[in-house]
Amino acid sequence: MRHKVAGYKLGRSTSHRKALLRSLVTSIIEQERIVTTVIKAKAMRPLVEKMITLAKRDDLHARRQAAAVLTTPDSVKKLFEKLGTRFGQRNGGYTRIVKLGWRKGDGAEQALIEFVDSTLVKRSAERAKRKEERLKAMREGDHEGGELPAES
Repeated sequence: MRHKVAGYKLGRSTSHRKALLRSLVTSIIEQERIVTTVIKAKAMRPLVEKMITLAKRDDLHARRQAAAVLTTPDSVKKLFEKLGTRFGQRNGGYTRIVKLGWRKGDGAEQALIEFVDSTLVKRSAERAKRKEERLKAMREGDHEGGELPAES
């Protein structure tokens, strides 16, 4: 029985598991969303959350701790310059895991793990831009009749 045993072994030795999780965490910080298996996504989520918390602290010791986990200097830079400021007001829950179905080759259950506001920021910016364009068109009188122009 596995009473109170934390974490996932992932069928790998300790060093292999650490290397896998480090590379996954680096990948999600660089790309902001990755597709992997559900179990790997659940195993890496606490590490990603800890990296974001370090980025919010933003001191030299936090940078060194993050650099010890992440594999590239560019990912450390992005973590502290972009992601730390983006999640500054949020208290935890920085990632989302969305199940995608089963992989064709071996039947493993796939999942998308991404930062919570990665799509929301882009969508809200696009919506604001479209709304501004509609209002501008209304002010200029480019539309015909009393209706708003159709959304594309």
